[in-house]
Amino acid sequence: MKGKELHSMTDEELKTKLGELKSELFNLRFRHASGQLDNPMTIATCKKDIARVNTVIRERELKAKG
Repeated sequence: MKGKELHSMTDEELKTKLGELKSELFNLRFRHASGQLDNPMTIATCKKDIARVNTVIRERELKAKG
C-alpha cells in the first residue's frame, strides 16, 4: 500500500482499512503460530501498512486542530 493511495482515502475509508489490516495481522499471527504461514515477511508488511494508515489518520487530526 502506497502513501498516495492512503492520502486519497476518506476518514471513514481509513478507519475501515485499519480494521481490515488489524484482523489480517491477527490471522497472520495465528497462522504463523500454527506453522501454516509460508512467508513470515507478510507480518512485517502488514504492520507497516497499519503504521502508514495510523500516520495518515494522525496527520489529519493535527491538521484539523491547527
